[in-house]
Amino acid sequence: MPSPLLEIRGLQKSFPGVLALDQVDFNVRPGEVHALMGENGAGKSTLIKVLTGVYPRDAGEIRLAGRDILPRTPRDAEALGISTVYQEVNLIPHLSVAENICLGRQPTRRGRILWGQVRQRARVATARLGLDIDVSRQLSSCSIAIQQMTAIARGLDVSAKLLILDEPTSSLDEKEAAELFTVLRKLRGEGLGIIFVTHFLNQVYQISDRITVLRNGRRVGEFETACLPRLSLIAHMIGKEASEVEAMNQPPPPPLPGQARAFVEAIGLGRAGSIAPTDLAINAGEVVGLAGLLGSGRTELARLLFGVDKADTGQVTVQGRPVRLHNPRQAIACGFAFTPEDRKVAGVIPNLSVRENIILALQASRGVWRTLSRARQKELADRFIAALNIKTPHGETPLRNLSGGNQQKVILARWLAMEPRLLILDEPTRGIDVGAKAEIERLMAGLREKGMAILFISSELEEVVRDSQRVIVLRDRAKVGELAAGEVSEAAIMALIARHEAVQ
Repeated sequence: MPSPLLEIRGLQKSFPGVLALDQVDFNVRPGEVHALMGENGAGKSTLIKVLTGVYPRDAGEIRLAGRDILPRTPRDAEALGISTVYQEVNLIPHLSVAENICLGRQPTRRGRILWGQVRQRARVATARLGLDIDVSRQLSSCSIAIQQMTAIARGLDVSAKLLILDEPTSSLDEKEAAELFTVLRKLRGEGLGIIFVTHFLNQVYQISDRITVLRNGRRVGEFETACLPRLSLIAHMIGKEASEVEAMNQPPPPPLPGQARAFVEAIGLGRAGSIAPTDLAINAGEVVGLAGLLGSGRTELARLLFGVDKADTGQVTVQGRPVRLHNPRQAIACGFAFTPEDRKVAGVIPNLSVRENIILALQASRGVWRTLSRARQKELADRFIAALNIKTPHGETPLRNLSGGNQQKVILARWLAMEPRLLILDEPTRGIDVGAKAEIERLMAGLREKGMAILFISSELEEVVRDSQRVIVLRDRAKVGELAAGEVSEAAIMALIARHEAVQ
């Protein structure tokens, strides 16, 4: 075996109240693609940020090409030969391809940029990737795939030894991802070490040579990709023992046909670069779970159904009648409600009071001229504070003063005030304590018994199994199967995720 290009030993990093990396070992050989895998909070991003000088390490050693290194800033890491390409293309769209590749390190003479040399360096960098493009072209006029390649070319322009790719295919379609993998194989053949971070299992097996799995800040193991079955990889990522997954190699029997008429039905609902065309039906008085690993397309499907993103394929019907869902206003008019995955960014308004947050959607639906009276606002707020057991001194308390679980209940109260018929819950129990989780799950059960249709998304398989009557399983932004009542179990969900061929 060749000597490691990158050696990390005993890496440790803490934040207040959180041990993000706990004695992590990791190594990358020259001329290999090494996949770094793990669920949210596993420590992948922290490891990359320590390696690239964004965070200082608390303990441990890092060696690159046999030398101890201590990058204090991303510029230090870049000078050492470590280049990073992030999930979001971090370039300047109104500049040219060449300007982006050489930005911040343009050759100059007497204070003037030598544009001829800039373009020549850009041509050399893009040619190394097999790209035949006009480097004078404005970046915003290029496809997302070309922009991603430009970001990689920028990384290679500094004579990189180690290339870190953080979710590089998240915005690429299948053809564009295949083109990127062709480039990565070429770079691997030139001896470059590549760290590949992704949540797409198929892509891990297409391109990587080895896999390191992190979970809760610790290294679970290091594996040769060819020797690690998909099911075992999933088990390592989510923390299951081998004895728990022994019987999971066979897919579950086909689901039984549904008997009830769907309240909402989507046929071939999809969006290019987001999620493949997907069929979905939810009956009144039913909880349908969406299961899959991070990046499988769960949130993307929910956003399409609520009109946050506009679908470019498929049709949605409500009680058998076609509807348009080009924006959330149209979805709300159909009786839909949506609690987003990131409540802090897209859910709560922390500086407003509990009362103001609860009446927000209802007031918006009435328009600016039909305002709710202050007495009516207080009545609604007090009713839902009591009904959902929201722990707050009173309705005028700023929402920022409440715990995460109680903030989540306020978002639910906001939509329940609208009396919806379909409730889309995206990770409603994430980041809240066990007691608040139990209360939200009891609330879901009560709403289902009253005839509400619920689409439930959770990364916790136990919750999905416990709370859902049916489960739709997604992998790599496509539906791979559906489990009917009586078939739903963690074993069945994991088996569907692990299967090589997607079930259409």
